[in-house]
Amino acid sequence: MGKRIFSEEFKREALRKAGETGATLSQVARDIGVKQQTLHRWKVHAEAASHVPSAGAAESSREVERLRRENLRLKAERDILKKALGYFAKDPT
Repeated sequence: MGKRIFSEEFKREALRKAGETGATLSQVARDIGVKQQTLHRWKVHAEAASHVPSAGAAESSREVERLRRENLRLKAERDILKKALGYFAKDPT
């Protein structure tokens, strides 16, 4: 028996069924006659193709941006303190 080839529509429908019914991947895989690993692989490929950032990724990018702004502010404060130290360290004579 050769390798079975499934259409993209069939794959999307199988994943939709898994998402809408709340059934596990293994239950849906049994219902449609494919291995659970195959259905999981379809899900991984579909998620990668959609490029939809997860909530964690959006939160991480906001945190990175916040840290960059804070880093710039701290560098500016440091530079001000360096200049003040140089000014007060000068010999008044």
